[in-house]
Amino acid sequence: MSYIKDPAEIYRESFAAIRREVDLSPFPEELHNIVLRLVHAIAQPDITDNIAWQGDTATAALNALTTGAPILVDAIMKDRLTSGSEIICTLRGDGIPALAQTLGTTRSAAAVELWRSDLAGAVVAIGNAPTALFHLLEILAEEDCPKPAAILAFPVGFIGAAESKQALIDSGLDIPFVTLKGRQGGTPLAAAAINAVILEAEK
Repeated sequence: MSYIKDPAEIYRESFAAIRREVDLSPFPEELHNIVLRLVHAIAQPDITDNIAWQGDTATAALNALTTGAPILVDAIMKDRLTSGSEIICTLRGDGIPALAQTLGTTRSAAAVELWRSDLAGAVVAIGNAPTALFHLLEILAEEDCPKPAAILAFPVGFIGAAESKQALIDSGLDIPFVTLKGRQGGTPLAAAAINAVILEAEK
């Protein structure tokens, strides 16, 4: 069978195809790599209609990772970090089921409670649970709460996903973010956004 086998050529052709199909003009240049990788992650160019952002998220996240800030995630992701940044996923932490019961919420939201000591200057990536994003916003609304450097928010699902992302958009928080409006999302998109920043750091 005849098909492209060279990984470098596949990579080049993939992103060339995406660039042909995606209009990047509505986005600031510093966000282009993240947008391209989000499209690449799920092969859906039309998701660009629902991408929302605030501030220079790419630069804020890049600067944070360059200085070794942690990445707080709601689901475990592989990484290529060379900056010493730690990926912190608290979902499987001790006491999370009990804490979720105490708070009357999901384990994903309860796990966000354990982010408090690491929030300052961190890069937050949510690619699964709407309740994690909702609870993060509740925490960030508290007086004197430390603020992350950037939020990459892609919760997915039929219940709360669209609403949680709209709550981020409407929050008025002075924190750079990128999100995808509507039900679509998922860990591949959150990972793609992180990878775009990491690859920029590698340059």
